[in-house]
Amino acid sequence: MTGNLLFLFGLTLVFVGFAAVGVLWAIKTGQFDDLEGPAQRILMDDDDPMIPFQRLKSDDETNKIRQ
Repeated sequence: MTGNLLFLFGLTLVFVGFAAVGVLWAIKTGQFDDLEGPAQRILMDDDDPMIPFQRLKSDDETNKIRQ
């Protein structure tokens, strides 16, 4: 019974050690530097020039200037 508890206690220490090393590695490599950037990047509208009516408006304006 005592042998089992010592084995489980040792195994627990190994897993806690792995978790601590993983968290420290993530902090050191900058994984937690920008927590809001990716969430806001989804909401940004980068495809405005690709919308057809935007292109048509700009083409109409250039035709007005040429005439």
